[in-house]
Amino acid sequence: MDNKDDRITRAFQRQKWPDVKSSNSWSIFKIMAEFVEGYDKLAKTGPCISIFGSARTKPGHAHYLLAEQIAEKLSMQGWGIITGGGPGIMEAGNKGAKNVKGKSVGLNINLPFEQTSNPYIDPDLLINFDYFFVRKVMFVKYAQGFVILPGGFGTLDELFEALTLVQTNKRAKFPIIFVGTKFWAGLLDWIKETMLADNEYISLEDLDLFKIVDTAEEVCEEISIFYEKYDIDINF
Repeated sequence: MDNKDDRITRAFQRQKWPDVKSSNSWSIFKIMAEFVEGYDKLAKTGPCISIFGSARTKPGHAHYLLAEQIAEKLSMQGWGIITGGGPGIMEAGNKGAKNVKGKSVGLNINLPFEQTSNPYIDPDLLINFDYFFVRKVMFVKYAQGFVILPGGFGTLDELFEALTLVQTNKRAKFPIIFVGTKFWAGLLDWIKETMLADNEYISLEDLDLFKIVDTAEEVCEEISIFYEKYDIDINF
């Protein structure tokens, strides 16, 4: 009588598996195409700030209005605005830029059941991605600062990607600003009390990689102070 392992092996062998080698090869070309389009469009955009936050935030919500105001003020200072191109905080960022005729960039991700691009993106600055990792490269490579409003897992993913790249010197230092003291307080306490104090998984100086503010004026001020302090040329 066959044992369980033999039955599993035969069942596995009967499966019709796709041609993985061929499919991987074609994926490389798709990935390259997304990089080429992103580099080509964003290299012509000029200095930008990336704004992150929840796609679920509704128009009229305090966080939505704050993101819109931040984008307006940054645009009036000459910065382009980059968002993930979808609804919620992303829409608010693009809307704020559009309100004052600033550059409004949308890096939209194609998902099965959600996220269509918002209507406030400059048509020539809307880029659609299939690959999250290509999209994240564009956020980091072409932004001179990150502004992070309240959000979920996607927001945290983008936040910690930025922090890691700066911490490990894989990206030149740039301002990373959390907006919303109340929202971020618990995370900050955990970073200080668990990651730093209890386990020393980070260094004390890592706490200087980011700032926490509450207003649009403070966001603009922190970005200005950063570039005055470090005298870093923007990457354009």
